[in-house]
Amino acid sequence: MRNPELGELIGDATRQALVSIVDLCIEEQVDALVIAGDLYDGEQTSMKTARFLANQMHRLHEANISTYIIRGNHDALSKITQELILPTSVTVFTGRADAVEITHGNFPVVMHGLSFAKPHAPESLLEKYRHPTPDAINIGIMHTSLVGARGHDPYAPCTASDLHNWGYDYWALGHIHARAIHEGERNVVMPGMPQGRDINEAGAKTVSLVTVHDDRSISIQEHLTSVAQFERVSIDLASASTWREAIDLVESSLGVTRDSTKSDHLVGRLRLTGVTPLAWQLRRDRDLLLTEIEHRAERLGKTWIEKIEIKASVPQSAPETGSADPIIELGRLMQDDVIHQHAIRQTVGDLVAEVRDDLPPDARSFGGTDETEFEALIDQLLKEGSEDMLARLSQKAQEN
Repeated sequence: MRNPELGELIGDATRQALVSIVDLCIEEQVDALVIAGDLYDGEQTSMKTARFLANQMHRLHEANISTYIIRGNHDALSKITQELILPTSVTVFTGRADAVEITHGNFPVVMHGLSFAKPHAPESLLEKYRHPTPDAINIGIMHTSLVGARGHDPYAPCTASDLHNWGYDYWALGHIHARAIHEGERNVVMPGMPQGRDINEAGAKTVSLVTVHDDRSISIQEHLTSVAQFERVSIDLASASTWREAIDLVESSLGVTRDSTKSDHLVGRLRLTGVTPLAWQLRRDRDLLLTEIEHRAERLGKTWIEKIEIKASVPQSAPETGSADPIIELGRLMQDDVIHQHAIRQTVGDLVAEVRDDLPPDARSFGGTDETEFEALIDQLLKEGSEDMLARLSQKAQEN
């Protein structure tokens, strides 16, 4: 990230979200914390991370709070998951389905769990779980993509109705990062992630506080856990005719989003749109623009700029013989003809494919998941590249 302080904030936000969860557990005097997989992100080997997790588990242990963990697809890759010694109050389910009974008032509560033994689970795991224990509240912990979600490979696929019909009173799910409650006879909850990691995980993030009442009914409450909240902020600059007016519009829109942000910090990706004579200047002076907006964001308090996308365009004057701006005419030619030529698209496509193929597998998604998305990326690169070039040409023309 361009701003090292923002990079540090995002890097530490996930840990602080776990601290918030443990704080909530202690404050509410819960019986147990349930973690439905993916404590780590892939082949995690940082001992600093291991110590941090162990310290938080010890906080729960000292408060007489049990922790129940299943390993997800990312945890299956982690050496720490295999080797870290945790307090005795922590139960980490193995690759064989198990059930643990705990005391709750006048009736037992049974925790059912099953961990991923390998990074992939292409088949449903539901049939491996034990059937409900009679006369008990049965809680199932599963890492699953359910029937699938965009951006997620299939992991232990099953349907929400399958889970309702299994007979457990509550299913605590993991894997999909967006919160969802699947209505039905039972309680099937995908709580999402407690802290977003990038703009594709925008919005406030929460954890579920589940209460089993004396009459065996179950209630669910959301509690905010995200420290930094990613949000897309779109600003129409059509009414701006000066640089100051444009910056003022950006600050106003940021202020509105800041006021509605539930988390402590707002991390905004700005999208500047509209037809304005400032469009080329905004592109040309992108660094100055970012500096100005970051200064305004700082005044708003705990507001950060992750990225600025400039989608504004210059007014298209009606063509008149002998009077058309040559740069505008060049822009029309590029947009209508040049960027659509097969040879140019092929060259850019080859360059993108070369960069993509040199990246690790997990980082190649920027190129899209199919040919249509890849071609859309080429369109975007050619369009934005031509607009940046015209902005530079406009600057040279003004200087001369």
